[in-house]
Amino acid sequence: MTTTTVDPATGTQTLARRKLASWAPWAFAAGALVLAFLLVLVLGTPTFASVGALAIVLYAVGLTLTSRIVEGERQATDRLATTLITLAFGVALIPLVSLLWTVVVEGSKRFSPTFLNTNMVGVFGDMTEGGVYHAIMGTLLITVAAAVISVPIGILTAIYLVEYGQGHLARSITFLVDVMTGIPSIVAGLFAFTLFTWVFGPAYRSGLMGAAALSVLMIPVVIRSCEEMLRLVPNELREAAYALGVPKYLTIIKVVLRTAVAGIVTGVMLAVARVIGETAPLLLTVGIVTNVNWDLFDGRMATLPVYAYRQYSQGGIGVERAWAAALTLIAIVMILNIVARLVSRYFSPKAIR
Repeated sequence: MTTTTVDPATGTQTLARRKLASWAPWAFAAGALVLAFLLVLVLGTPTFASVGALAIVLYAVGLTLTSRIVEGERQATDRLATTLITLAFGVALIPLVSLLWTVVVEGSKRFSPTFLNTNMVGVFGDMTEGGVYHAIMGTLLITVAAAVISVPIGILTAIYLVEYGQGHLARSITFLVDVMTGIPSIVAGLFAFTLFTWVFGPAYRSGLMGAAALSVLMIPVVIRSCEEMLRLVPNELREAAYALGVPKYLTIIKVVLRTAVAGIVTGVMLAVARVIGETAPLLLTVGIVTNVNWDLFDGRMATLPVYAYRQYSQGGIGVERAWAAALTLIAIVMILNIVARLVSRYFSPKAIR
């Protein structure tokens, strides 16, 4: 709604829109909580879910009606849409926050420097000793090996699709990448198991076999993310390089990749986060051991997902070790993401930093 005001100095009339105070949404939220609690208290026993749901309804209705009376229909619609979007965001956060809270609370019972620095050699039954050091090393080795296989293939394929790809070959590659994106992890594990068994025999197990299985899952994620980042690079940058006589391959290396490096690193980290917690393919290909195996090409290796699965299936003290292993895995992913952010910030062009 608008009101007409007259400037005393000039005598000119201006239109001023009435608005709710900046603190109004907070006041409505507090009032809705109190009113919802009282209503639920009268009708029965208050619970967090019932009070919260009723408070949200009261808040949305009260703020929208008040805004419609005071500010007009357009502003009321805007406030209602803002409320619904904020509510959807909050609902989406509930499982994430609940998951993180549960892992932190349960995992902190066994999480300690000793747990991180010891392995499971000589630990049997419900013995309180034993740690996750061998699984951490195995996870890092296999993940790095999978990245070494996947990242060059993914980046080069993305460069081909964006810079060179035309015709049936490019469309076929795009189709196959889409198909690979939906492959279940157990299928990737079976593929690697079958391939290495056919080449080296049925008794062969190694970290390389697990890395090959994870690379099948990583490659389509790397291709898709890098492809989108390369497409975001303005064509004007390429044309400026061509105008200066720079060959196309140097333009891609010096201009396109340098401009998209932050997004490419983020895409690689998304792929790493996609596979670092996979259990089924590693359970088939590398199994589990009680000590550290530093040889990627021979012997079984322990990994955090398989370690957590095996410990949880044992019950007792193993359940606490499983939660602590899950907390360790989340911490590793967070550290890797922080490192990736720093790397992308350092190597990205100055105008993008």
